[in-house]
Amino acid sequence: MAAPSIPTLPLNDGQSLPAIGLGTFGMRGPSGVASVVSGLQAGYRLLDTALRYRNEKEVGEGVRESGVDRGDISVTTKLRGRHHGFYETLEGFDESLANLGLDYVDLYLIHWPLPRLGKFVDSWRAMIWLRDQGAIRSIGVSNFTPAHIGQLIVETGVTPAVNQVELHPYFPQADQRAFHDEYGIVTESWSPLGRKRRSLAAEPIIVGIAAAHAVTTTQVVLRWHLQLGAIAIPKSANSARQAANLDILGFVLTDAEVEGISSLESRRTWWADPDRHYEL
Repeated sequence: MAAPSIPTLPLNDGQSLPAIGLGTFGMRGPSGVASVVSGLQAGYRLLDTALRYRNEKEVGEGVRESGVDRGDISVTTKLRGRHHGFYETLEGFDESLANLGLDYVDLYLIHWPLPRLGKFVDSWRAMIWLRDQGAIRSIGVSNFTPAHIGQLIVETGVTPAVNQVELHPYFPQADQRAFHDEYGIVTESWSPLGRKRRSLAAEPIIVGIAAAHAVTTTQVVLRWHLQLGAIAIPKSANSARQAANLDILGFVLTDAEVEGISSLESRRTWWADPDRHYEL
């Protein structure tokens, strides 16, 4: 079966990203490499990793073993908290690039703002320099609030291309997405399917919509992200589920269905407030 043709979203720096990607958290060792390979062979062209995930080597090896041309794959990785600061960011990026075994990274994100450290603007300046040197195609942030992003813009004049945030029907982040739209920032959704402790698959609204379109509840939620204009990065190591998660282009949710799914909003499910979260 031919791999699906995934639409792309334009970035504010002239680059673009596939509208759905593969999360790789927890994919380690030989089985992790195999999961990356199967994802690429299923049709994913956007991979998401981070130095903190401790699997950049597996992701890079999967890229090389997949048989897919490197130029067709967008690889994202992220800066750890311990590398905040200008020169520390350069060191952190070099570590990630060596782990990946690649010549460049397509998208590099500051993983968390860690405002108590007060160094994310210095890291951003280093990332601008790395982008200008050609080591990174696009730069962005993760878990940044509008206030954090506003500080970057005011102090450097450079707007992030992407902000990766917790986003799912229980936490649709309408105000955050509206801010992104105002500044031409693409929203990327981590934990796009929520958290197992509270299952979206059991929500009557989603169950009913899935039945109406003869698709799975997971496909409904991922289609919801697509229609919000957000890039979802579902994680699955199972090749069949990887393929199913990509199979969301053959149906369209109505506006009422999108609104119905968004009405499930309650609160964060991962309890990670960007103003307070701290990790190195």
